[in-house]
Amino acid sequence: MPTGPPRAGHDGGILVRLTGRGGRGRTGPPRSGGRYGLLLAVLIGTYLLSAFNGKNLATELQIGLFAVVLLLALRTSPLPGRWPLAIGTATVAGSAAALGAALTGTSGGIGAADLWKALMLLATVILVVRRVLAQPTVTIQSIYGALSAYMIIGLMFAACYSALWHLGESAFFADQQPANTQTFQYFSFVTLTTLGYGDFTAAQSGGRAVAVLEAMSGQVFLATLVARLVSAYRGPARPGPRGLRGLPEDVDGPGDDEDRD
Repeated sequence: MPTGPPRAGHDGGILVRLTGRGGRGRTGPPRSGGRYGLLLAVLIGTYLLSAFNGKNLATELQIGLFAVVLLLALRTSPLPGRWPLAIGTATVAGSAAALGAALTGTSGGIGAADLWKALMLLATVILVVRRVLAQPTVTIQSIYGALSAYMIIGLMFAACYSALWHLGESAFFADQQPANTQTFQYFSFVTLTTLGYGDFTAAQSGGRAVAVLEAMSGQVFLATLVARLVSAYRGPARPGPRGLRGLPEDVDGPGDDEDRD
């Protein structure tokens, strides 16, 4: 007969699966599932590739790239049960359908593909922020994850602007400014960071409302999550000299003045 609590091991296993923590406790090294350096590099590459790519291939290219970003975030932010399989299957099937809609070349098809891109990015940012907040300690990977989520938010709103333009009946930008993937990304990140250059502005009330929401989201995200993580971050502890490790400050050493008196 076991002498310990009958469900201690079972409850501990559930806690490990729900929080994604390993068996080394709160002070152990982070699991490989919480490493976001690769995700951040992929996001930066996705942004640059979309910015310098041709206008006609940007939408189709982004569908595949954002699907990869979601699957990578799913890998680095593990979920319990069958959620990873369900989300992965839905990502592949939805991306295939969105790609087919985009290839039709119609405004409705491209707008539907943009909405799917925004949905994938929303799921990605939820996965990343959930994992970052679940970490017991703040590490450099936590900061990488927060920066990744910040970039994902900018890309998500860019997809929303593109969907509004394709599904609407009027121009999105004022003063007949060109509307394409590159300009939507530029406008989104300028709005997210509240730079406010003024060279691109939304012409309709719907686009302006979404832009205000993005600016508020960017400020709240930086002022709360990112700033808090950076302030709480502590670099790797450097061990002191072996002979002085663990020695209290008030313990007299061999060279103390009292020993010489």
